[in-house]
Amino acid sequence: MKRIAVTGASGHIGANLVRELLGRGHVVVALVRQSSLALEGLDVERVNGDILDLQSLRRAFRGVEEVYHLAAWISIQPGDTERLERINVGGTRNVLEACREEGVSTLVHFSSIHALDQRPMDRAVTEDNPLVDERTGHVVDYDRSKARADRLVRQNDCQTLATRIIYPTAVLGPNDFKLSLFGQVINKLAHGKLPALVAGGFDWVDARDVAWGAVEAVEKGADGDRFMLSGHYLGMQQVAAVVAELTGVAAPRLSLPSWLAGMFAPLMSAWARFTGDTPLYTRDSLSALKANRCMSHAKASRDLGYTPRAFHASMADAIAFYSKQKQYDK
Repeated sequence: MKRIAVTGASGHIGANLVRELLGRGHVVVALVRQSSLALEGLDVERVNGDILDLQSLRRAFRGVEEVYHLAAWISIQPGDTERLERINVGGTRNVLEACREEGVSTLVHFSSIHALDQRPMDRAVTEDNPLVDERTGHVVDYDRSKARADRLVRQNDCQTLATRIIYPTAVLGPNDFKLSLFGQVINKLAHGKLPALVAGGFDWVDARDVAWGAVEAVEKGADGDRFMLSGHYLGMQQVAAVVAELTGVAAPRLSLPSWLAGMFAPLMSAWARFTGDTPLYTRDSLSALKANRCMSHAKASRDLGYTPRAFHASMADAIAFYSKQKQYDK
């Protein structure tokens, strides 16, 4: 039994990771900024704090063997550069410092598939792809911030702190208590409230598989190891068809090419700000839809025994979860 701390425990992956760790008999310490529905009823120790507050991190990491760092600011809106830098980069710097000061033995850092340069587009992306930088071409602010945080972890020179880096692709599945961006898309599809689809898609992976793979990366991996935890590529039309099959709600008939959606993205963002809704089609989200279709988890399969479950099963469990949480009424 280990004592393990988790930042970002109330997020989609974090909520599943906490359950995975508890299921293995570990003691979990969750760094929380406020009460979290994702942790209700779970036997976890809560430490109030923030990754921008070094002292609260030290309190959370005291007496801990391992830290899983998931807390981050996710933004698909342009203009969030300062906040992304402060939270994603500065927060990771604080996590590393607190780990060193408190004698943590292993840090598992959750990066992003978008931190990696996905070119050339006709070749599979692996965890060995270079990180994006200023020379990569058009890189959105979120991707750049995750790449900078990733570099900080790779540059760790503390001999007593081992690291692992995890690259999840687009996540779906149950225990999405805060209703992630992808959860909002599923919600709108399930109610016929998404007016149009956009060409493109993602590699989709179940949050439970990511949680399992991350824990196995500690158990079976080595210091400095990086693992891509991907699943299955589906275009948005295929995703909508699965949701329609599971809910009986017809998929949107209109499908826009990405260039046309890009022309209307500023208007959709402005309208979302006016209505208080989250804009789902922005310059950054449309860019993500054009990501490389092949994300290889070959290393994770070979070294960890990682096998992602079928997309249809993950979507069915996601919809069942949202229905139980009454998030379809939002």
